[in-house]
Amino acid sequence: MVAIAAGSDVLVQVTKPLLMPALAIAVVLARLGRRFTPGAGLLLLAIGLSWLGDLALMVPGNLWFVVGLGSFLLAHVTYLVLFIRLGGFGRPRAWAIVYAVWFVVFLAVLIPGLGSLTVPVVLYGLVLGAMATAATRVSGVVAAGAAVFVVSDSILALSKFMPGVVIPGHDVLTMLTYCLGQGIIAAGVLAAIGRARTEPAATGRSGARAL
Repeated sequence: MVAIAAGSDVLVQVTKPLLMPALAIAVVLARLGRRFTPGAGLLLLAIGLSWLGDLALMVPGNLWFVVGLGSFLLAHVTYLVLFIRLGGFGRPRAWAIVYAVWFVVFLAVLIPGLGSLTVPVVLYGLVLGAMATAATRVSGVVAAGAAVFVVSDSILALSKFMPGVVIPGHDVLTMLTYCLGQGIIAAGVLAAIGRARTEPAATGRSGARAL
């Protein structure tokens, strides 16, 4: 973030690819001495797919943007599966309706400038909203991380597809909210996995399978 704020493209190119591997290492260290679970595996897979997305978005051009979008789409699908495993199926928190409103408003705002990217961006937004909605059933921490992730992607979308909209420091804000979102999700998921392992009959409050 300091490199972005300073306009040091070389330092950005060196440090950005290290973000998700660092988070993955932190997750592995947090699980040392404990049995490896499917939940931890899904978390690491989502982080790995996000890392591929980071790398793709560093390359200029719409083709690589779509590749990066696809990688993050798969990361959100992985998070969605993970959150369903942790939180179970059922009614999300009432306030999750905000994601439906966000999706409709963002489509109305962005579609005029999307062109050939309309379908992939709409699909991405749908999965992103579903992921954030499912997160509300896991824990407040996971829900907060998912919400911050939505903010990050929203800032990125506005800055890319609506050049007339000026968001001061949007590059720094995008990376700040991205790092916070990923980190908070990881911390919340690890805590939820720990709770699930200690609950009676290997079931959580919502009846979800322990991870």
